[in-house]
Amino acid sequence: MSEIHAVETIFLLLLFFVVLFGIFARKLATPYPIVMVLGGLALSFVPGIPSITLNPDLIFLIFLPPLLYSSAWSTSVRDFRKNILQISLLAFGLVGFTVLGVSLLARYFLPGFDWRLGMVLGAVVAPTDAIAASAIARRIGLPERIVDILEGESLINDATGLLALEFATQIVVSEHIPTITDGLLKLLWLTVGGVLVGLVLGWANDWIERRIEDASIEITLSILSPYVAYVAAESVHASGVLAVVTCGLFLTVRSTHFFSAATRMKVWTIWESLTFILNGVVFVLIGLQFPAILASIQEYGIQKVLLDGAIFSLLLILLRLVWVYPGAHLAHWVQDGLSKRIVPPVNPREVFVVGWTGMRGVVSLAAAMALPTVMMDGSPFPHRNAIVLLTYCVILVTLVAQGLTLPVLIRWLGLGGGEGPNCEEVEARRLITSAAVTHLEEAKEGDEDRWQEIYEDLTHHYLHKLASLHDENHEHAQMHNHYVDLSLETLQVERETAIRLRNQGRINDAVLRRIERELDLSEARLTQGQEE
Repeated sequence: MSEIHAVETIFLLLLFFVVLFGIFARKLATPYPIVMVLGGLALSFVPGIPSITLNPDLIFLIFLPPLLYSSAWSTSVRDFRKNILQISLLAFGLVGFTVLGVSLLARYFLPGFDWRLGMVLGAVVAPTDAIAASAIARRIGLPERIVDILEGESLINDATGLLALEFATQIVVSEHIPTITDGLLKLLWLTVGGVLVGLVLGWANDWIERRIEDASIEITLSILSPYVAYVAAESVHASGVLAVVTCGLFLTVRSTHFFSAATRMKVWTIWESLTFILNGVVFVLIGLQFPAILASIQEYGIQKVLLDGAIFSLLLILLRLVWVYPGAHLAHWVQDGLSKRIVPPVNPREVFVVGWTGMRGVVSLAAAMALPTVMMDGSPFPHRNAIVLLTYCVILVTLVAQGLTLPVLIRWLGLGGGEGPNCEEVEARRLITSAAVTHLEEAKEGDEDRWQEIYEDLTHHYLHKLASLHDENHEHAQMHNHYVDLSLETLQVERETAIRLRNQGRINDAVLRRIERELDLSEARLTQGQEE
């Protein structure tokens, strides 16, 4: 019972600090991953705080699948395909370049590291973090295209980084160097197998969802899907990461057909909360690891290790910047040759931001902590503790330092806040509203005269809404905005009246909740797009 009580206490403490740091992040207008990592780091030095060791298996099996799935679900498949060349050059090319660069350079500033240990270290820190990319990039005003590329890169490069780590670890532990053929075949199966598993499970999920009309079951199935995809792919030695991402991308397109309106609202709400909780716990846990990691490398000397960590972090940043410029020009050259349309030239400022936004996170730390402790001959794995600490330093530098400097960098480069309204969204709203007006006019002709007043009222409302989309300064636009304001006021009056009736005992709480739900849905419809 004491162990169960300890687990309960730790879990409750983690949730409490996730909420607390989330409030701080909102007050400070700072991306919450940064605040939570720093908060966890500060907590780790508070006397009496339980020592929590990050279990790599817990990260890879419990946290990673739903977080990847959520990121894939919110990714635009069209934009993913559009940027697939840039994403591939980062997810595959940059990972290989990072592993090679660290393998060749580590020996010059890390005593005791040869090319094999450098390859292990490079593979550990090569993948960028999908969680950090999504949570930070969208909150600091990055242009949408840059966000799409960064999210696409971080969704895929976990698989290539972990494959490189598997080969590098095998070289160190068994002193056996795999052939190029072995590596290519392994990469091929890892990629193709993972994608196939994701597609099959996505199709099965789609088939089941279309035959279910129970929101609770559908939501449970959506939570189960990433775990099934990950475990199924790993069981056939394919990439669980790619399986989860593929399944998520497949279902985000199909969900528009099998989810009802009520289910879709519930699914998004639950997944938004679940993602925030899992993200928060992960980043707080990263911060809490510092004392244990620090204690494991006392023989190296803290100042020396931290200096090495700073140098190594700078090396990774430089390697990324060195890669992204020729990679961007290569992608532009290929697209220009294949496309029949004029491809916009490479924007050096955007490329620099992509190079600066290479944040590492929990996948790298879990990969480092999952390294074997002993070699095949029974001797300790060389410099394992130093690799873990260097990885931790990289996470802090790239996540905190680069994350905090990104807003300033974006403003300095003139990339933030200058895109104006989303033209695609405005045009879509115009077409949708026009279609509604056309339908009302056609339906009005064939309906009874006694319903004409209803048609005129609805048509009048949609015409004002359409005018507001064409010209924000138009009189009709002002009338539409005033209509929204008055509607929100009357909804508030209805809500207050319903609460008063409940307080007077004239209706029960069940009736109040049903009325509140209707009023909340109406308010959400009216305020759609006004809130972040």
